[in-house]
Amino acid sequence: QVELVQSGGGTVQAGGSLRLSCEAADHTRFNCMAWFRQTPGTEREAVATISGGSGTTFYADSAKGRFTISQERDMKIVHLQMDSLINEDTAMYYCAAGRKRAASCYDLGSRDDFAYWGQGSQVTVSS
Repeated sequence: QVELVQSGGGTVQAGGSLRLSCEAADHTRFNCMAWFRQTPGTEREAVATISGGSGTTFYADSAKGRFTISQERDMKIVHLQMDSLINEDTAMYYCAAGRKRAASCYDLGSRDDFAYWGQGSQVTVSS
């Protein structure tokens, strides 16, 4: 079992920015890393994914133009830069890694597509 450790998050006013980061505790390199988010009573939804090697990225429509997923150290660390935050971005954000049954990310994916998960980081956007 691989432990993913998240950092970042917090409370910001609407229009502001936050950055999330995620790294495996044992510095494992992954083929595919992603960020998901979830609010109470809803399904965990993919926000952005990034593929190792090609660096191909995928974004949810809600994230396009405002969020940027990036990686460091050959897919050992993943970041999510969130700009122009709005109230609807308030959620618990989760890092995910290790795409199942695939060599890399080929789409946003869903919760069942990933093997490992971070502990979650609360992001709250205030008016």
